[in-house]
Amino acid sequence: MAAVVVQPIYSFGLRTGVTNNLCFSDEQTVIFPCGNNCVRYNFDQRWQKFIPGTEKSQSMQALAISANRRYLAVSESGEKATITVYDLQHEQGRKRKILNGGDISMQEFVCMAFSPDSKYLIGQAGGPEWMLILWLWEKQKVMATVVTSGSTNSVTQVSFNSYDNTQICVSGNGVFKLFRYSEGDLKQGSSPRVDSVNVLCHTWITEEQVIAGTDTGRLLVFESGDLRREIDIDTKPVLQDSDRKVNGKKREEMQAEETTEVIMMEGGWSAPRITAILSYSMGFACSVGPGIVSLFGKTEKKDSYRKTKEIRIPQDPCSIKPSHAEHQEITTICISPSEETLAVSTDRGQLYSVTLSSTETSKDEQAHFEFLSCSFHSKPITGLSICIRKPLIATSSRDHSVRIWNFETNVLELYKEFQEEAYSVALHPSGLFILVGFSDKLRLMNLLIDDIRTFKEFPVRSCQECSFSHGGHMFAAVNRNIIHIYSVITFKNILNLKGHNGKVQAIAWTLDDSRLVSCGMDGAVYEWNTLSSKRESESILKSCSYTGVAISSDTRSIFTVGTDHTLKEIKECQILREVSSDDVAYTSIAMSRCGRVIFTGTSSGTIRAIKYPLSIHRDWIECPSHCGPVTKMVITYDNQFLVTASEDSSLLVWRIVDKESRGFQRDKEIVYSKEILITKSDLEEMNQNMLELKTQVEDLKMENKYQLRLKDTNYSEKIKDLSEKFNQQLESFKTKSQAMKTEKEKQERLHLEAISKVVEEHSKELQDLESSNSQKHMLEFRKNQNLQDKCQRMQEYYEKQLTSAEESKSHALEEHTNCYEAKLQEKIHLLGKHQDEARQQMQEFDEMSRQIKEVYDQEINDLQVNYEKKLQAERANNGSLREETGIMKKKFESLQREIDDKCAEIEKLKQEQQKLPGVINSLEKEINGLKRVISERDETIQDKEMRVYNLKRKRQQLEKLRFVLDYKTTDMKKQIEQREDDIKQMKEIIQQMEMELNQFHQKTTLLELTVSDLKLKLESTDKQKHKAMQRVKDLETYVCSFEAALHSTKAFLQEPKKLKKSLRKLYDCFIPPGNVVEMVGVDPDVLKEHLRHHQHLERKLTSLEMNMHKDSEFLPQNHVKIMKENVSLIKEIDKLRKELHMAKAEIHSYETHTAKAKRPKKHSSSDLNVATVESLGDSGENRVVRLNFEEEAERIIQLQRLEIQRLRQESVSKDLVTMHSSSSTKLPALNT
Repeated sequence: MAAVVVQPIYSFGLRTGVTNNLCFSDEQTVIFPCGNNCVRYNFDQRWQKFIPGTEKSQSMQALAISANRRYLAVSESGEKATITVYDLQHEQGRKRKILNGGDISMQEFVCMAFSPDSKYLIGQAGGPEWMLILWLWEKQKVMATVVTSGSTNSVTQVSFNSYDNTQICVSGNGVFKLFRYSEGDLKQGSSPRVDSVNVLCHTWITEEQVIAGTDTGRLLVFESGDLRREIDIDTKPVLQDSDRKVNGKKREEMQAEETTEVIMMEGGWSAPRITAILSYSMGFACSVGPGIVSLFGKTEKKDSYRKTKEIRIPQDPCSIKPSHAEHQEITTICISPSEETLAVSTDRGQLYSVTLSSTETSKDEQAHFEFLSCSFHSKPITGLSICIRKPLIATSSRDHSVRIWNFETNVLELYKEFQEEAYSVALHPSGLFILVGFSDKLRLMNLLIDDIRTFKEFPVRSCQECSFSHGGHMFAAVNRNIIHIYSVITFKNILNLKGHNGKVQAIAWTLDDSRLVSCGMDGAVYEWNTLSSKRESESILKSCSYTGVAISSDTRSIFTVGTDHTLKEIKECQILREVSSDDVAYTSIAMSRCGRVIFTGTSSGTIRAIKYPLSIHRDWIECPSHCGPVTKMVITYDNQFLVTASEDSSLLVWRIVDKESRGFQRDKEIVYSKEILITKSDLEEMNQNMLELKTQVEDLKMENKYQLRLKDTNYSEKIKDLSEKFNQQLESFKTKSQAMKTEKEKQERLHLEAISKVVEEHSKELQDLESSNSQKHMLEFRKNQNLQDKCQRMQEYYEKQLTSAEESKSHALEEHTNCYEAKLQEKIHLLGKHQDEARQQMQEFDEMSRQIKEVYDQEINDLQVNYEKKLQAERANNGSLREETGIMKKKFESLQREIDDKCAEIEKLKQEQQKLPGVINSLEKEINGLKRVISERDETIQDKEMRVYNLKRKRQQLEKLRFVLDYKTTDMKKQIEQREDDIKQMKEIIQQMEMELNQFHQKTTLLELTVSDLKLKLESTDKQKHKAMQRVKDLETYVCSFEAALHSTKAFLQEPKKLKKSLRKLYDCFIPPGNVVEMVGVDPDVLKEHLRHHQHLERKLTSLEMNMHKDSEFLPQNHVKIMKENVSLIKEIDKLRKELHMAKAEIHSYETHTAKAKRPKKHSSSDLNVATVESLGDSGENRVVRLNFEEEAERIIQLQRLEIQRLRQESVSKDLVTMHSSSSTKLPALNT
């Protein structure tokens, strides 16, 4: 038989307290910690994959993702802190490398960061060391280490420069430092003094600029390690009534409550904490207070930013105080790779997101976040329950909320917050009712379509445990040491089970609901008969306080867990087996329906699958799940899923499979019901809203048609005016371009003449310099030969001196050796004398020791007799002293622990002391090396100064020439600038006209989209209406046939047997055996299904609208074609502009050089050209203009397709240059 294990399939919750606990792995997938796992969540397709934590880890500290989104680093604390790097391209997140501090013992890494090329990883260790380690992580090699802070100042963030792998920024409380990796060390650069500033976060904006946020709401800009300026965030405490949608007295009450909350929470308004900051291509985003993220964009000024948008966390309508959601502190901000989606995490364990494109389109409205998946619990979960007829999970938490989850669709179905804490929760087997225990009463509530409403209250105070029977006709509720059993049908108290001396911790029903098992803090396990309220069996163990109980599938055995770290199997009032848990307390228990495996939750947050029947040896499989004790766990009725809840406020759904990853076979195929409770008033309101929406759609259609007609007429008139203006401007540009051409040719000729003169002068100077340099070279050569001769003479002289010095040295050595040999002989003689004296002293010492031994032997014998007498007396007192030794041992153990702790601290200090000499030696080596470099550089500086002196002379000569050329160029530039100003003015006029045309085009496209959306909505509502009508007709025919059959049975009213037979035939005919429940409630089912279908279609329609808006704005189908055609047209425009410049130059030269007598001829030629144009006739000209207007209107509606084809045809001929340029000058605006 294969072993049974569990695999996580979905989680609801976020682990807080982890640095950088949210990041994008791709465009639609985020990674966040939940329990002791990292979850990869695709929010588009709604699937999750899990990366489990390591076995020996105590807690998760930080996350970091690489720049290429391939690798994930997870920091975990334990006996020795580790960083695990996972490969996200692998489906299950395969481990790549495990990094640690090597010989340096560290408890935790508080933050991490990858380099921009994803090759290096930095990790910041916690206090008191605050050691920063740089790894080449693929080789597990420590490149460098450095201490970043003192023991009093903490570090909160480290990061690489996104433009430079070698530069690192470290920030924290009174810490802001820049380090650079060079020559195998991390060297600190220039950094400002920020002792009184608590820097909470920072980000790199440019290669040299870093923006940092503080706890006092300041945005500081650092450049090259120096504080340059501060950015104003402009935040004020504003309470917006428009967002709350509260009328009359309710609005006033809400405002009063919210203002008091703000004062209580903040003690009067103070500057907001900037807890998270992130840079992206358009600027940067940062949290500027509770629940607020501000977007800052670049301005026209260099390196300056201003606030462009504010995004807020919306109010929670399901909460008693909706404004509480707005006061969440944002801990992490991340952005998708395409910068389309912005996601944040909060200190209350919630995830929010917003699409940046939607915020840009709605410029006037204030943007709001939406839940990334759904709302999670923010405090420990205290209650957990499931039902039979629906795939629902109910949970209660200390955050005063009750939530209903669907484990098939992985969605939060219902959520409601109460004024007081919900201690326990129980779902009715039908899934339509819920029991919730509060401090004052136990409430039975209805689960409506959009609300949880109280139906009945029971006088059970502080109900910590409650449970429905499997049949749903009874429920049990615990009030301290008493168990109350109520009837669900009559709501009467049937039984009160008394017997426990302590608080009842857990209860469990048998499958036939005839017995109830309870366990408590008094160490008692009782089995009650629910019909007679008698105690059928009991097991009492006062040394254990039980926390969980479960019943086997055959109801013969009872399994319990408690504080004694064992799992017990109780059968017939006796403990049959005990399984130890290896010093980990079991907190909860559940047994599978098939009876093959028992699941237990531990105080460390793990889940154990223990094989049944139980064995003495360790026979379980342990899975890491939560980071806190498991409070509740339950198995679904189809034996397929295990649901666990923990004090870390997370809820996990597990699939129960064999070790070969095969699921359990179901005994019976469970078909979940789809009924939903709804009140009659809510249903009538929904129908009325549908009718009102239909009328609104019809009115909007009529209004849009009318507005479209008006806009078409206005646009056609505007296009006419614009085309006339463009034609006039083009003619003026032609004349100016010809004049510019002539001036340009003149200037080119003058410039060429000046250049030829300069070249001739330069060649002459070069020849003179070459001749002078050759003469200098000969002189230097002669000097070199003379110096060599001197060098040879000096060498011969010094060799003679060396030989004489060696001879004198040999004579002196002989004299010294003779002197020291005589001294040696004297010392040897003295040594012999001292050795004789030592021998005599040793003989005397031996005689003394022999005498002393004899004396001591006598004394030892006397002492032995005395001590034997004392021993007997001490043995008598030994019994009393044993008790005291036990107490002293405990004290000794506590002192020994303190000594070990002190020894560990001493070892740490010794290690630091050992490191200091090495650091000092390395610094001394660096100083010596730098001194050598300085001496070498001084020599090079002297050589370079000589060269500079020679070059300065040449420079003076060249400056004289440059002065002459500058004077000429300034004259030329003044003339050119005047003409460029005229050209710029004309270009600005053209750009303004292009902007107006683009705006008209955008408005028309938006109107077309709204019309198409409204048509789709109308078609969908018509289809729904026809389906509903068809269902009503089918039901009417069914009722008519039933009435006819029932009328035929009236004839047998006086004959009971025939009446019974006819009724049975009628029952078999109209009610099939499988659909008894469905036929009873036909009308409400039809209405509920209709409403569910209607809501589903509306959601689908809104999602399609959003996708269509995105596609129409950013990814048009013909975008690539238009870009290619624009490129070709721009090339043609450039050619035409060049021709215009040439023409302007020719016109100017022609006007200046021609005589006054020839001017009338020029006018006559231009008049002739005008006449030829006018000779075409008014009718022909009007037709061309009318064609242009119609084609431009079609270009606006059909996205410029027809206009581009026409421009290609007209660009061939030179006669229509004016029309071509008027249409093509608009196209470059599309590329901007």
